[in-house]
Amino acid sequence: MDTEATSLTSQPSFRSRALATEAVHAGRDDLASLGLHAAPIDLSTTYPSYDSRGEAARIDAFAATGARPDGPPVYARLDNPTTARFETALARLEGAASAVAFASGMAALTAVLLARASLGLRHVVAVRPLYGCSDHLLGEGLLGTEVTWTDPAGIAEAIRPDTGLVMVETPANPTLAEIDIQAVAHSCGSVPLLVDNTFATPVLQRPIELGARIVLHSATKYLGGHGDVMGGVVACDEEFAAVLRKVRFATGGVLHPMAGYLLLRGLSTLPVRIRAASASAAELARRLAADPRVARVHYPEVGGAMVSFEVFGDPHGIIAGVRLITPAVSLGSVDTLIQHPASISHRIVGEGDRRAAGVGDRLLRMSVGLEDVEDLWADLCQALSAASAAPSARSGGAAGTQTEPPSGSPVPSSAGRTAGQEPRTAGR
Repeated sequence: MDTEATSLTSQPSFRSRALATEAVHAGRDDLASLGLHAAPIDLSTTYPSYDSRGEAARIDAFAATGARPDGPPVYARLDNPTTARFETALARLEGAASAVAFASGMAALTAVLLARASLGLRHVVAVRPLYGCSDHLLGEGLLGTEVTWTDPAGIAEAIRPDTGLVMVETPANPTLAEIDIQAVAHSCGSVPLLVDNTFATPVLQRPIELGARIVLHSATKYLGGHGDVMGGVVACDEEFAAVLRKVRFATGGVLHPMAGYLLLRGLSTLPVRIRAASASAAELARRLAADPRVARVHYPEVGGAMVSFEVFGDPHGIIAGVRLITPAVSLGSVDTLIQHPASISHRIVGEGDRRAAGVGDRLLRMSVGLEDVEDLWADLCQALSAASAAPSARSGGAAGTQTEPPSGSPVPSSAGRTAGQEPRTAGR
């Protein structure tokens, strides 16, 4: 019996068990001893107690330390047993001591920024591209933060005494540009590096092993995996997790227990979903790179289920023309989704900043699901043909689009795949 994995509060033990095994069992190791097979869902918003003095002591302890309270939570904003199972499982998969879950990925990022700002560290160094709303939250200073945008080589120079965080996303949304996490972590010095690991998931990379101190996920995406749950989660050390719990309690950005249950269930199939979708994505990227209707293909070295590509024809015609693929924002579901970042996910970013980061008007982002690859390719082919034949494409493209695809982003050129290059087989 694996004694390291018998407690929900044990230290990370994924090294002693394969990732696929941890995905199935982490957060559930005590169920058999409880006489249960499926994790229970605790929907309580409050927890009765006849010992008000004891409750006062537990509230004081939480306020002082941010640690999970012993026994039942006093109130659902302090903790929830179902959500705690998901947090334990995700921490184990990421190789972190702790994880703290929130109502969305943006709520999770907000909590991180507030936690650092509470120490007077309001300056953030960040590398574009990021998810559009992350970019907006930093760029607009909505939380009283100030951001310096730079490329990876300029991180060390951009750090100031009041820098509280360095933030990168790799592979990046939506260009799939990649960053050397280990090199960037070295450049950060004592400043915590936050890596948005939404696209890769712990199946393909574990940033903490490479020197990052904070890992962010929009759990809505691959962790849930079925397009039916919203959440966010931060994996980190216990000291920072305690601060995040206090921020979550004060601001109310809690993850609903039903969402916690669905996310825990989603983790159990995460490795098999990622590997299957990645195989299809790599094949589609290979075919797109050889297609004369496609100007450029982006597919990351780390692999994964995301493919971005720039077209010569009207990108809006492709969105309108798909029939099997779902034209929708978001990603990571079992079905394939496609969207036009300049119109939706990154619309909130200024046009100049979008283009400088490689998010051009002819770029499409596709999240490959679990359908048969031949069916997906047939749908893409007919949509590409329809868009190429459309009048707007023959007259130079859709209104507002550029004649030539963007030349790239400020990240290293090895992050993308250009037409004619064969993408590497997914998986690591």
